[in-house]
Amino acid sequence: MSQANDWSPASQNSSLDPHQRHLNRSLGVFDSTMIVAGSMIGSGIFIVAGEMAREVGSAGWLMLAWILAGMLTLAAALSYGELAAMMPRAGGQYVYLREAYSPLWGFLYGWTLFLVIQTGTIAASSIGFSRYLGVIWPRISENNYLIPPIHVLPRYALSLSTAQLIALIIIAFLTWTNMKGLKYGKGVQNVFTTMKIGSLLGVIGVGVAVGWKFAALKANFAHAWTPQGAMPPAPGLSPATPFGMLVALCTAQIGALYAADAWNNITFTAGEVRNPTRNVPLSLFFGTVIVIGLYVLANFAYVAVLPFGEVQHAPADRVAATMLQAIFPRLGPTLIAIAIMIAAFGCMNALILSGARAYYAMALDGVFFRRASTLNAANVPSQALVLQGMWAALLVMTRTYQPATDTYGNLYSNLLDYIISAALIFYILTIAGVFRLRRIRPDAERPYRTFGYPLLPALYLLCAGIILAILFAYRSATTIPGVIIVLLGVPVYFAFRQQNARNRRVAEESVLSSE
Repeated sequence: MSQANDWSPASQNSSLDPHQRHLNRSLGVFDSTMIVAGSMIGSGIFIVAGEMAREVGSAGWLMLAWILAGMLTLAAALSYGELAAMMPRAGGQYVYLREAYSPLWGFLYGWTLFLVIQTGTIAASSIGFSRYLGVIWPRISENNYLIPPIHVLPRYALSLSTAQLIALIIIAFLTWTNMKGLKYGKGVQNVFTTMKIGSLLGVIGVGVAVGWKFAALKANFAHAWTPQGAMPPAPGLSPATPFGMLVALCTAQIGALYAADAWNNITFTAGEVRNPTRNVPLSLFFGTVIVIGLYVLANFAYVAVLPFGEVQHAPADRVAATMLQAIFPRLGPTLIAIAIMIAAFGCMNALILSGARAYYAMALDGVFFRRASTLNAANVPSQALVLQGMWAALLVMTRTYQPATDTYGNLYSNLLDYIISAALIFYILTIAGVFRLRRIRPDAERPYRTFGYPLLPALYLLCAGIILAILFAYRSATTIPGVIIVLLGVPVYFAFRQQNARNRRVAEESVLSSE
């Protein structure tokens, strides 16, 4: 490996590992592509189309919203490829932000990743798995309590329902299998990602080949660009006006980008990819193209079967379930439940596997819990896996409470709503880092250079910047709390730095005294 690829402190701190173990490079391009696709495909594609349809108001605009999200995701993935090839180390986006800007920016991303983005999505996927298991086995329910809610604050409680118990078991099981070694984690990933790609293809195939309704398709596309039944994107705005539709398209990106998120997770595991300068960029491209293609086809299947009003008002926004029920009235709910359970399980495994590598890199740099910097006998960051699993489990058990309606929600759901805009900020900063690193480190080795540079990453920055500005202007109730969550990491960063400095002084004094 050339010297240019050894910038990261993580690569220089192997002495912090008392056993002198190292990550094994055993992920090939297929394994890496399965991590990309597996991280992206969760339950979102089966449910977010309903709210998006209400926002944009027509089949044409719905399809365009998904195509726009796909183009943005692919542009981001192609841009990340350059950074991944430059710095093929564990930690991924955390490392890129640290090197492009400062250790503080890297930490703020890692902090948000651990606090909400990764663990919150793990919690959401585990509860999603349990909910759809409840379709097959009704005793599994968020309202079937083993331990009723115990209020710890006026609006927050801890509880244990049968659905929460299943979620905790799945998190614990997948954490344990990933602690046994990378071969177990990637084995589970390859099997379940293949299965969920197959199940999503099955949903698309059934919709297009079996459930196709000419009357619905004609009605949906006869006025493809005329919003009908759309909710105002903001007070005083109508999607029937050009600016109103721009706002509607941007707010619809919340659902689309959430469903297509986590494609960057392979960069966290770059330290375990064979020939990472080639295979990580390839897997980013292959994985995002596969998933975005499936997502666009799935939405076409929805509007090929269902009248647009039924897409907009599917019960509990379960559009895929409504489509299958229209085709198979008795088997539809069970079939979609199985498909979503497969998707959620594979998504959880990918997130659990990859997220721990980011915390491992942070711990090596002294800005995370020190125990997370160790590898076990299987050469995986077992303590980082455990910490991640424990926090995700706490998010599963913590409930929000609305006294006015005496109802309970999920803390992770609120946090994920808040953090979507903050995650977009980090994506923008990282892709801007491609430009910055070309300026401050022009001689660094770049085995892969961003396709279409500078036009493609600049176009992403422009489009993502417009979306972000509109979210701050018209969705401030969720975007501002997300920024606050990120900024709460600033004092935590300096606390970790101070603790790391103390540890170093103690170690140095111990060496001097022994001499």
